[in-house]
Amino acid sequence: MLQLVRPLAVIDLETTGTNLSSDRIVEIAIIKIMPDGSKSVKHKLINPEIPISQGSSDIHGITNEKVKDSPNFKQVANELKQFLDNCDLAGYNSNRFDIPLLVEEFLRIGIEFDTRGRKLVDVQRVFHMMEQRTLGAAYKFYCNKNLEGAHGAQVDASATWEILEAQLVKYPQLGSDVESILKFTGDDEIVDFARRFAMENGVEVFNFGKHKGRPVADVLKMEPQYYDWMMKGDFPMHTKQKLTEIFNRAMLKKG
Repeated sequence: MLQLVRPLAVIDLETTGTNLSSDRIVEIAIIKIMPDGSKSVKHKLINPEIPISQGSSDIHGITNEKVKDSPNFKQVANELKQFLDNCDLAGYNSNRFDIPLLVEEFLRIGIEFDTRGRKLVDVQRVFHMMEQRTLGAAYKFYCNKNLEGAHGAQVDASATWEILEAQLVKYPQLGSDVESILKFTGDDEIVDFARRFAMENGVEVFNFGKHKGRPVADVLKMEPQYYDWMMKGDFPMHTKQKLTEIFNRAMLKKG
């Protein structure tokens, strides 16, 4: 069994699409596992206040009609934030999608959901390192069950937790706590969830464009207009938040 120091929240989202900057949550399920092994569940349908594409509805079965009377994210945000308080976070491909999009939703309504100090366990990383398959195949492989109701947030979150438990049994090298899992998977230090920046030798560097590989602070000191360009551009809010933090730090040092 996974040994927890603090609660682990397994999160799954269903959304209007896959763009972190513009898409929205339509369903969220969180299974919170306590250090004593007990569990509690939070499940919400959410009105995204933008149209759900037909392609997305075809995947998860949630239509505009189904969520038209549901609360919007702002109406459930404080409840979700309190439920996730003091939790480490887990999911399936969660470090690249679910958690970044959840952070974006909070930022859009002026609430900072700080992931600093939290452990982020992406079950997909273990699976892809070991088996190279999808969630449904992972569920069959590790749990010997068919994933009925896939792309329903609560079904997927529950399956993800079962997979993680099975992985701990199958791969003793993972250890038995969150820290040992992260040490095994070698998760990189995340600056922004969209990976526009990366951390190299303790310094944030650009991970795209003409300045790729160069320290962000150095570029902003020499080209402050690049900050303005990014802030006006189609970048996720979390990226802009981190850019502002680096910019303010660079300007203080410059002064």
